[in-house]
Amino acid sequence: MSVRETDVVVIGAGPVGENVADRVVRGGLRAVIVEAELVGGECSYWACMPSKALLRTGAAHRAAQAAGVEDGRVDRDVVLRRRDSFTSGWDDSGQVQWLQSAGIDLVRGHARLAGERRVVVSGGDEEVEIVARHAVVVTVGSAARLPGIPGLAEAEPWTSREATALQTVPGSIAIIGGGVVATEAATFLADLGSRVTVLARSGLLTAFEPVAGEQVAGALRERGVDIREGIAPARVTRDEAGVQIEFGDGEPLRVDEVLVATGRVPRTEDLGLETVGLEPGEWIAVDDTLRVAGSDWLYAAGDVTHRALLTHQGKYQARAAGDVIVARATGGEVRDRPWGAHVATADHAAVPQVVFTDPEVAAVGLTAAQAQDAGMRVRVVDYDLGSVAGASLTADGYAGAARAVVDEDRRVLVGVTFVGAGVAELLHAATIAVVGEVPLERLWHAVPAYPTISEVWLRLLETYGL
Repeated sequence: MSVRETDVVVIGAGPVGENVADRVVRGGLRAVIVEAELVGGECSYWACMPSKALLRTGAAHRAAQAAGVEDGRVDRDVVLRRRDSFTSGWDDSGQVQWLQSAGIDLVRGHARLAGERRVVVSGGDEEVEIVARHAVVVTVGSAARLPGIPGLAEAEPWTSREATALQTVPGSIAIIGGGVVATEAATFLADLGSRVTVLARSGLLTAFEPVAGEQVAGALRERGVDIREGIAPARVTRDEAGVQIEFGDGEPLRVDEVLVATGRVPRTEDLGLETVGLEPGEWIAVDDTLRVAGSDWLYAAGDVTHRALLTHQGKYQARAAGDVIVARATGGEVRDRPWGAHVATADHAAVPQVVFTDPEVAAVGLTAAQAQDAGMRVRVVDYDLGSVAGASLTADGYAGAARAVVDEDRRVLVGVTFVGAGVAELLHAATIAVVGEVPLERLWHAVPAYPTISEVWLRLLETYGL
């Protein structure tokens, strides 16, 4: 086994790992990044980019129809080719070139911690031990969770990876779950011509304001998606004819494929966590500088920390982690007070998220229920997004909703949710208002342009009473 030394070792070359390594190198340190699969990670090849490419065509087609365009159809072959272009055909050479241009060393293979500041990489061209002078950062992400339904594992279900990388569109598919992956997959699979059945025991998008799940469920049903709430599979079997899903009572469901979208698990089972006093297979807890408690050298960022399982939030954590590693290594100032440069404060109550269904759901901060549970004196302000002039120009019959959650003691927004076509582009303004704790009296002077959907901000403030 060869041995090499560097300043920082990053385990996992997805967007989070790439950002950690980039910030470290920009700060004057050397970094080695280790990856067993494709450089670019889950987001580039099996999640964010391919799923949004699959979703975009159907949304654009409906938008055109709503604006009076009657011709045109969704060509599934064109959609799949466009998806392939965003994954570069699952070829990571472009991302590898970026690493090289950024001065980041890449080692291919499976990484395992082997004690303090030591990482052993196997399965590549050679087995190598890398010793980090300053830090090791774990950015291995998460994988789809497979629930313990009898027969499910043996039935070889799809996960988000198979769904976003599909080459042949199934005639029928059942989706187990009701969250973001489930609803987005139901949207693009229905657009591509599958007969979709969603099995959502607790309903759709229950982590969001209730209106989100209600409106997304209504839109999916209008497109022929069969949504069954309050039931759970009792057994799953596969034979030559496809997949059969049995329930406690009633008729079984026969489909060509089954997709499991019931949450995520950390990819830490075979990472060597036991060599540094941590539990294999568990999420890695960190402080707001992304450092593991009790360690002065081990960090983690992204999904694996279970703080906010979103690519943009993981990259935010990565920037904080990379910069604080440099500061600590070089004796610089560590700015670790809330909202400082070296902490991921926004993870706690200011996380933005978009669900790219049609209608879209865009939300940041706390729901009304979460704010109340946190002990705030809350006022909820609702407005019909479809009644804004810009919405009616965007689409005939535009339907949507807006909700603002106000902390009455401070008179600031602590949560905002939009539901409707194209509302993702409204979200950053809401994020700025929540993160900046902008007083409502000052927000009143941020005048939205007419006639845009952003005029909903004026209507929310008027409804509040300003």
